Amino acid sequence: MSDDNVLTWSGPAGVPDATTVLRGDRVRLEPLNARAHGDDLYAAARDDRDPLLWKYLVYGPWEDDRAGFDAHLAGQEASSDPRFYAVVLDDGRAVGVVSYLRIEPAHGVIEIGHIWFGPALQRTPAATELVYLLARHAFDELGHRRLEWKCDAANARSQAAARRFGFTFEGIFRQHQIVKGRNRDTAWFSILDGEWPAVRAGFEAWLAPENFDADGRQHAGLAELRSAVVTRM
Repeated sequence: MSDDNVLTWSGPAGVPDATTVLRGDRVRLEPLNARAHGDDLYAAARDDRDPLLWKYLVYGPWEDDRAGFDAHLAGQEASSDPRFYAVVLDDGRAVGVVSYLRIEPAHGVIEIGHIWFGPALQRTPAATELVYLLARHAFDELGHRRLEWKCDAANARSQAAARRFGFTFEGIFRQHQIVKGRNRDTAWFSILDGEWPAVRAGFEAWLAPENFDADGRQHAGLAELRSAVVTRM
């Protein structure tokens, strides 16, 4: 009888550094620089088209507090875990922030979190591409075994995004945190290294230029393409 818990991984995994830029066709992830990215990010953070932008995060909104926002960014820039990135569109605007966190090289586990997308980034191919870039870097370049996504269990948008991106729901940690004076139950999701090839192929098929018409509308959805890949494997 085989033992499914026998380890064949040859870690430890790598750690995201402060200089690597993750580049895609539509977006790039630059190590966060409070001075270079601050103006754009402050504008994106105060864009009122998304009233839920800060509801489930432990910080924000800043409204008219530029000094507080700059101090917040400076603290994030100085951090190595979480390791923060500015999301920069191909026109040079920084429109959001993402990070790796809870980085455990000895176990090959890393998480994507502290995610906020300004309205200019939301529901765009660039938003999908940046998650692909983070996952690809974590698995293919840093050599991790497990990529995690966690969110407030009440945050339906984040849970839907995790599922769309190919993360598997693992359960709810009840009364996990207190955030902004309210209880937070936390939903846990993951992608494992054995699942990554199919998830990666789904991302790449969805992001391919031929998946979009002349007006930028997708021909096939991400989950549909990932399912087709799994069927072929």
